[in-house]
Amino acid sequence: MDIQQQFDAAVARSKELTKRPSNEELLRLYALFKQASEGDVTGERPGGFDFKAIAKYDAWAEQKGKSKTDAMNEYIGFMDNLYEQYK
Repeated sequence: MDIQQQFDAAVARSKELTKRPSNEELLRLYALFKQASEGDVTGERPGGFDFKAIAKYDAWAEQKGKSKTDAMNEYIGFMDNLYEQYK
């Protein structure tokens, strides 16, 4: 199985969790997914009181410079750990 297939399988597993991961874990998953799918964050950082959008933007921005392959590998490993914890 190549890295893209492993990544897609990990994304599918994320929808099978029976318990909800913590907000920090969800933000990390989101950021790694976005980095693996789209690359470095683009656009302006959200302002105002949209704290959820700000947190998501900041989490993704922390991944800046990480290659698509590295982000995929990190996502897969992190999802494996979460799956064991929250399945």
